[in-house]
Amino acid sequence: MTIGEALTHSRILLEKHGIPDPETDSLLLVSHIAGLDMLMTRLEKNRPLTTEQEQRLSSLLLSRTQRKPLQYLLGEQWFYGRRFIVDKRVLIPRQETESLCSLAISFLTDRKNGIALDLCTGSGAIAVTLAAECPHIQVYASDLSPDALDVARMNATANQVTVSFCEGDLFEAVSEGLRFDVIISNPPYIPSADCKNLQQEVLKEPVMALDGGGDGLDFYRRIVTEAPHYLKPGGALMMEIGYDQGEKVSSMCVNAGYVDVLVHRDLYGQQRMVTGKRPL
Repeated sequence: MTIGEALTHSRILLEKHGIPDPETDSLLLVSHIAGLDMLMTRLEKNRPLTTEQEQRLSSLLLSRTQRKPLQYLLGEQWFYGRRFIVDKRVLIPRQETESLCSLAISFLTDRKNGIALDLCTGSGAIAVTLAAECPHIQVYASDLSPDALDVARMNATANQVTVSFCEGDLFEAVSEGLRFDVIISNPPYIPSADCKNLQQEVLKEPVMALDGGGDGLDFYRRIVTEAPHYLKPGGALMMEIGYDQGEKVSSMCVNAGYVDVLVHRDLYGQQRMVTGKRPL
């Protein structure tokens, strides 16, 4: 089988099983097993695959037709221009979350001795991005899942940055006395009942990284209430939210005494982030 034949076979098979973007998925899978980038895969269509490569492709296609996320099959996801290791232990980083990182990076740019905390770090995508883009700051990251922290540590090493990871439930993992310029989080925010009706691929991701309780707001209540004890005066709380949660989460922040509370939209125009500051 040549690369060109593999691309055609993969696309037809994935299309038959209702995979949303069969052409892109087939290109990524064939590129992965051939050890080529996507451009070279397109240019090398007459190159034959080895028997081992054909077998690997067959196995990956079977998993994909069973709606295993493509990123788990490839073992990676790109985020903010960097490659991150991902597997079933962590939530797959989403492009929308890059907007949250951009807000934090802008805020931290002039804080030469700044310190940031990423709550519910998962794969470490946010923490690693902040450490890479703002090398003048210290970055801490916490998660309740030891498995997720293992992946996050691998990503910090792979991207050659220093992040202090700690295991625990939100702020319980933070050492006494630490105060942060920025506390950032992409917490679980999907209502429990809705978690059963998600896209099949999303259902393969860790439920503890998705389930935000009965109304999806459990983590925000805790974070908004507890964060002022860990923020420096003038420090910012930055959180990703669901598309319909802006009003409720921003109201929580206002009622808790934060100032300069704002709801921000992502590149697609959806409400995606809420920010607020601890008063000076």
